[in-house]
Amino acid sequence: QVQLVESGGGLVQAGDSLRLSCAASGRTVGSCTMAWFRQAPGKEREYVALISRNGVITLYADSVKGRFTIFKDNSRNMMYLKMNSLKPEDTAVYYCAAHTQIRLTTQQTDYDYWGQGTQVTVSS
Repeated sequence: QVQLVESGGGLVQAGDSLRLSCAASGRTVGSCTMAWFRQAPGKEREYVALISRNGVITLYADSVKGRFTIFKDNSRNMMYLKMNSLKPEDTAVYYCAAHTQIRLTTQQTDYDYWGQGTQVTVSS
């Protein structure tokens, strides 16, 4: 079992930066493929970014490429999402997710463990 707890959300203005954190317990982040997903009001939850178990490979949705960075800190057993140049369309609840297989996948159904989510609101 892996327990995930997100933090770091908040209300910011367009153009600002924010860093989301995901604290893992039960397993090390280095043993999990991890990802961020988000769900905007009235929309389906969507993939944002993922990181491989060893942290070497990172992949991003086109909508956030060049603005967001996903990374892990094995010493703290944490995963992060650094978000720069935020836009109002980035407003959503952001979820941390993990699975213990090696495959890199953007499909929500492939992730076995989820956090409770953290709200990010970007005002124009």
